[in-house]
Amino acid sequence: MSVRRLADDAVQPKSFAFTDENAAWADQTIRKYPEGRQQSAVIPLLMRAQEQDGWVTKAAIEHVADRLGMPLIRVLEVATFYTQFMLAPVGTRAHIQVCGTTPCMLRGAEDLKAVCKKHIHAEPFHRNESGTLSWEEVECQGACVNAPMVMIFKDAYEDLTPERLEEIIEAFDAGKGASIKPGPQNGRHLSVPIGGLTSLTGDYDDLIQEQEQEFGHGPANGASDQGIGGGAASTPPSKAGRPDTQTPYTDKAIGGAGKAEDGNVPDASEDMESEKLVAEAHQPASGQEGGAREGGTGEAERDAAETDHVTADDGEADRAASGGDIIGKEAAARAAIIAPSHKLDDAEGAVVGSERKDADLVNRNARQLEGERTGTDDVSSGAAHDDTFASEAQGDQGDPAHGPAGEGEKPQDLLAEPKGEKDDLQAIKGIGPVIEAKLNELGVYHFWQIAAWREKELVWVDNYLNFRGRAVRDRWTEQAKTLADGGQTPSGS
Repeated sequence: MSVRRLADDAVQPKSFAFTDENAAWADQTIRKYPEGRQQSAVIPLLMRAQEQDGWVTKAAIEHVADRLGMPLIRVLEVATFYTQFMLAPVGTRAHIQVCGTTPCMLRGAEDLKAVCKKHIHAEPFHRNESGTLSWEEVECQGACVNAPMVMIFKDAYEDLTPERLEEIIEAFDAGKGASIKPGPQNGRHLSVPIGGLTSLTGDYDDLIQEQEQEFGHGPANGASDQGIGGGAASTPPSKAGRPDTQTPYTDKAIGGAGKAEDGNVPDASEDMESEKLVAEAHQPASGQEGGAREGGTGEAERDAAETDHVTADDGEADRAASGGDIIGKEAAARAAIIAPSHKLDDAEGAVVGSERKDADLVNRNARQLEGERTGTDDVSSGAAHDDTFASEAQGDQGDPAHGPAGEGEKPQDLLAEPKGEKDDLQAIKGIGPVIEAKLNELGVYHFWQIAAWREKELVWVDNYLNFRGRAVRDRWTEQAKTLADGGQTPSGS
């Protein structure tokens, strides 16, 4: 599978937002999933974003991640894994997917690819000069019986010839793609034989007539005709179809090479002999102790001698329960192991047990290995650290009292209710419906509130939202100042 990457930044739009209709559809789709499982809507939302813009943009991936409260890397993994998502601009009128798997290849897929190279572009994933057409080669699309075939968006066009594909491409390029009927292009009905049925064209009576004309009788092997009055069968039904097993190799009354010397004894005698052998097998023979029925095997004593400890089979086990037995050794070995939660941390000093749980694991150095963590309260499904396509977050890096990112200070201008009509905070890049609702609950309704925040106050809000530096990196305060002055941000319309 080829590596799939996002398109260059030069062609990426600065922002993405669902249309009103698609936004309502997205909300309805998310509500289909149970509480705590709304992230399962990531594929439908990405598909709707692709249908809206024609391809999946970087901004659309960020928007879906924010809308579902998912770490950005998870949404990026989905978009780059499934080939149904177009990560670069495709033809606005037709993106042609040519099946190149063996059945289609044997039926002329190479000729179809040549047509695409001639009429669209010499390389796949490139658009023609007008930007209306593009193409690519894909794996099997499930219409092997009607090979060769292509798919244009969601419709399949089968039983193609190079000439017919040229006509289809010209129609789509002219904006007349709706006039082309999907499916087989040679008159075939679905997947039935193009010349009509060639087998199972008659019924059983026709078969009997053909046999009588060709062989002078009805069904083979002397079987009677079907239906009433056909006469009795020549072979009893209980024996019909059974093989003949009467051979010298299966008949007990006949001697033969390879049989036992007394191979012709009566069956009753064989049963009696078998029972005798079974009974003798449970009796001790010469040189044997007879197993459990005759006493111990001495295995316990040998174990004690070899391992230098007393076993449970020995009467001395109770008197030597500590020190020399295997139970005591195992207990001593477990006691010698230091639990990971009680190991010393060289980076933070001698912090053990429950004290370590209070360590700031979220804001520690990014180079810390995940395996070093022994406890954390970071159980949210929100965006991960450094979760953005932009540069790293800008926090209060030099404040030793608050750690690498700083804890910030709570804003003082929070309101119990909006002063007049509240502003549309979603106009700020990085704020979606969920984040806007949380800000309103906090007491933030207007652009002028955010615009007045200092960096420490912005950091406090970022931590309150569990946004991992996103508010700082997206420069909410600068965007809010622009909007408060009547300007527009990159996410504005």
